[in-house]
Amino acid sequence: MRRNVLITGASSGLGRGMAREFAARGRNLALCARRLGLLEELREELASSYPGLRIAVRRLDVNDHEEVFRAFRALDGELDGLDRVVVNAGIGKGRPLGTGHFRANLETAETNFVAALAQCEAAVELFRRRNAGHLVVISSVAAVRGLPGSMTAYSASKAALTALAEGLRADLHGTPIRVSAIHPGYIRTEMNERAGRMPFMVGLERGSRLLADAVEREPATAYVPYWPWRPLSLLLRLLPTGWLARWV
Repeated sequence: MRRNVLITGASSGLGRGMAREFAARGRNLALCARRLGLLEELREELASSYPGLRIAVRRLDVNDHEEVFRAFRALDGELDGLDRVVVNAGIGKGRPLGTGHFRANLETAETNFVAALAQCEAAVELFRRRNAGHLVVISSVAAVRGLPGSMTAYSASKAALTALAEGLRADLHGTPIRVSAIHPGYIRTEMNERAGRMPFMVGLERGSRLLADAVEREPATAYVPYWPWRPLSLLLRLLPTGWLARWV
């Protein structure tokens, strides 16, 4: 059993939801995010509900790459060894390319991929040292296909993250270290709460439970919820570009 779990981006959204789920399953937690106050509130909530757990929190901006390594090493020591690292921190600030919003697209790419690369490096460094561990990257169904409009930079960053996990999985093949890429569909969080009606949306509580279920199976890749996103992912790959532009 993966007893000690680190989650980045744990102050809100899917990270916070997964923290609650893993705590309910008896996992010790190392929680990272920029908003330390929210992390401390979450720690108090979980410590009250599950007094036997060890819960460490640390302020972390994942775009500070050197701090990522320091934080992961410190939390590894605090919990006497991390068994699983969930690379979850991400943003969705993208805008249509060529419309004067390069900074938003750059920030999306840097946070969702470059910062995730730093987190994967820091986690696998720890896992290689003890020849054990489970790395989880939270990608997106948007990684399946390049998407238009405000989703272009976001889908590209998530596709890069999925490819990174695939390469790592091949690199670590034959070792006890596992690598999973999880692709959530539409799960209601603060990031998309103002997006209006979205197809096949599930609530945060159910979505977090399904994410935790998928992570615990330790698959190479998974879509959450499986229905309808796994079949739709196959359809997305086949759609002509014109249809994709109208549908998305």
